[in-house]
Amino acid sequence: MTKTVNLELVATTKRYGQTIAVDAINHKFEAGTYSCLLGPSGCGKSSTLRMIAGHEHVSDGDILLGDANITDLPPAARGTAMMFQNYALFPHISVVDNVAFSQKMKGVEKTARTNRAMELLELVDMRAYADRLPAQLSGGQQQRVALARALITEPSVLLLDEPLSALDPFLRIKMRLELKRLQRELGISFIHVTHSQDEALALADDIIVMNGGKIEQAGSPRDVFNAPTTEFVARFIGGHNVLKVNGAPVAVRADRLKVARRAEEAEAILTAAVKDVEYLGSTVNLALDAGSAGDLTAALTDEGFFENPIEIGSTVFLSWKAADAHPLAA
Repeated sequence: MTKTVNLELVATTKRYGQTIAVDAINHKFEAGTYSCLLGPSGCGKSSTLRMIAGHEHVSDGDILLGDANITDLPPAARGTAMMFQNYALFPHISVVDNVAFSQKMKGVEKTARTNRAMELLELVDMRAYADRLPAQLSGGQQQRVALARALITEPSVLLLDEPLSALDPFLRIKMRLELKRLQRELGISFIHVTHSQDEALALADDIIVMNGGKIEQAGSPRDVFNAPTTEFVARFIGGHNVLKVNGAPVAVRADRLKVARRAEEAEAILTAAVKDVEYLGSTVNLALDAGSAGDLTAALTDEGFFENPIEIGSTVFLSWKAADAHPLAA
């Protein structure tokens, strides 16, 4: 039975020469949770994951797993397992032997390791493909095999480096559900690196937004989305406008902007010109030029929009409730 324990970063730092990729970050990943490290390219999220895995040397600080300091341990001795972005399957051996490979390296007898590998292939719904070579599998199937191979080591923490980025959009959503189901069934911690806001919001119990090697904000998906604390988070997480109110920056969700066709319909705070209209199925986004307030987005329901469509080039009048404006750190 895999032991479920907390993982903690304590002033964890990664330098490449004079460049600081990860800048003394502190965070506790609670046992048995699904966490997403979210941020743009170069923000330090993959370096953080690789330090946890033991594939990157920690320049300063510590990594604690339960009661153990694993900072300087080799990858195989940490109690973590990593699933790589490119899956890194051995092309010349079968699916079942790929999954059993780490057990073979540990000297586990062939029947025992094969039986365990088949159990994990059953878990990821790939038992029927056990004798195939990786090249005979689709991208989604290869991903499931890579997942089974990582899980055979019975890690306390599974590390996933952009595991869905190579998949088409439909399969990405399907595999999102699979990953969440597996995490719940196994009860172990998953730490998942992504640059996709939708992916993080859909999967995570805990989102850690990174920027410039630091943690900008961490919290539940709802907290991070509804109440971003910095301008970077508000812009990166999406769905928000950053406005100046009494000289201070605030975030207002795009779906909380009220759009009036005529000035007398609302107590307008801003006037804006409609630059573009984007139909997204259940919503319609208006791209707006609000003059000195900058470019804004308003999200309307499709029903609300098509009852009284707004043409590109027209002028609209914007307002919002005071409770929907969230102050941001300078």
